[in-house]
Amino acid sequence: MSAKVILTATSGSLKGQQFEFSDRTTCIIGRAPDCHPRLPNDKTISRYHCLLDINPPDIRIRDFGSKNGTYVNGKMIGKRQPYQTLEEGARTRFPEYDLKEGDEIKLRNTVFRVSIEGAKNDNVGQAALRESPVDPRQSCPSTLELQYAPTIVQVETSNSNFPCLRGYTTLKWLGKGEFGEVYLAHHNQNRELVAIKVMRSPTTTPDAIKRFLEEVEKIKALHHPNIVQLKESGYEENSFFFTLDYCKGGSVADLMRYRDGQLSIDEAISITLQVLDGLQYAHTIEISPIPSDNGITKTVKGLVHRDLKPTNIFLSTIGLGAIAKIANYGLTTAFDLAGLGGLSRSGIQVTPPAFMPRQQVIDLKYAKPEVDVWAVAACLYYMLTGTVPRNFTHQDPFLVVLQINPVPIRERNASIPKPLAEVIDLALVDHPNLHFKNAGAFKRALESVL
Repeated sequence: MSAKVILTATSGSLKGQQFEFSDRTTCIIGRAPDCHPRLPNDKTISRYHCLLDINPPDIRIRDFGSKNGTYVNGKMIGKRQPYQTLEEGARTRFPEYDLKEGDEIKLRNTVFRVSIEGAKNDNVGQAALRESPVDPRQSCPSTLELQYAPTIVQVETSNSNFPCLRGYTTLKWLGKGEFGEVYLAHHNQNRELVAIKVMRSPTTTPDAIKRFLEEVEKIKALHHPNIVQLKESGYEENSFFFTLDYCKGGSVADLMRYRDGQLSIDEAISITLQVLDGLQYAHTIEISPIPSDNGITKTVKGLVHRDLKPTNIFLSTIGLGAIAKIANYGLTTAFDLAGLGGLSRSGIQVTPPAFMPRQQVIDLKYAKPEVDVWAVAACLYYMLTGTVPRNFTHQDPFLVVLQINPVPIRERNASIPKPLAEVIDLALVDHPNLHFKNAGAFKRALESVL
C-alpha cells in the first residue's frame, strides 16, 4: 500500500474538508490565491502562512513568520513579534517540525488533523527487483540488475572510496551535488572519458525506484549537442549509478570563478543561446514507446528540466570553440519527485531557490517549459552581474520568491545595454504569470537586441 498524508479540517471555514497527498510535494497554507489549502476569507491567516513539505509518509511544517502564529498540538512553532513588520518577520527563520499521525495544526480559527496511511518500509522488496542471482564467478562480488533498467551499469566493490563500474576505471573525484557525487572515469576499451554520477537515497521503496528509473529511460532518449548525454544507468544498495558525457571545461559556475565573478556579454549570450537550443529540443521531443502501468505504451512529448542553474550548465571544448551543455537533465527533479530525496525542500540548510520562479516554489511538480526559460534568464542575469535576481539576504528564501520581484538588471550592472536589459527583465517576470512561454521565443527576443 502506497503511503498517503491526509489533512482533515476539524474546525474553521474549511471544516470537514480533506486534503490528500500521495506524492512528493510542497504546499503553502494561506489566504493568497495560489495557496493550497487556501483560507481566503480568514483575516487572521497570513497571505503565506506556513509551508508543508510532504514526502509520504513524512510531513514537515514551518511557519513563515505569520502574524498570529502556527501551533502544533497546542505548542507555538512560529510567529513574528507584535513589534515586527511583515518584512521583519520574513527575515526570521523558524525551525521545522516533523509531524506524525494524529498531530493537530492550528492556524488561529482553523485546525487540521494529520492522518498518515501506509507504513514506511524502506528497502522492502528490493530482492524482488533482481532479474537473476549474482554469479560468483564474476569478478564483481556485488552485482545487482534491475527489472526496470534496460541498460545496466554493473557495480563492483573497491578498496578505495571510488565507485568501481565494470568496464570503467575511476580516475578521480570531481564534485558533490545535492544527492550524490560525480567522478571522472575512462572506458577500459576505447579510453573514452566519462563522468560517473552516484545518487544516494536515504529512503527507497520498489515503487519509488520504479518511478525514478522510468524517468531515467526517458532522459536517455535526449540526444542533442547542447545536452549532456546520459549513457548508462544502474542501481546497487540504495545508490543509482550513471555514466554521462564528460565536459572538461567544467560548469558555468566554475568559469565565473575563473573570470572573477562575471562573464562578458558576448560570452554569456553565446552560452545562453546554446542552452535555449537544447531546451527547445527537449521541450518538444516525442519519446516513444514508453510502457505504462497497465501495459499500454504511450508517447511522451517534451521533457522539462526544472533545475537549471549555473552548476548545471557545462562547457565542452571542440577545437577553439566552447559548447554549452545542459547537465543533469531532469535527474535531480525526478529523484526528488519519486520520493527518493527525503524532505529536501524545507530544511534550514536548503539552497535558496534562486533560479526558480514562484510557480515552482508554490507547486513542486509544476512542469511547464516556461519554468526552464525563466531559469535560463536567471542564469544569464547571474553571468552578467555575479548576483542572483532576487535579494535573499537574511530572509526566508521561499517567502522572498513569493513576495519580492527580481531586481532590474541594470541596478546590478549599469553597463548592460538598455535593450538587452529590458529583454532579461521581461523574461524574469513571474507574477502573476511567466512572460516567455517557450525557449524559442526568448531566443528570438535576445537575438533582436544583439
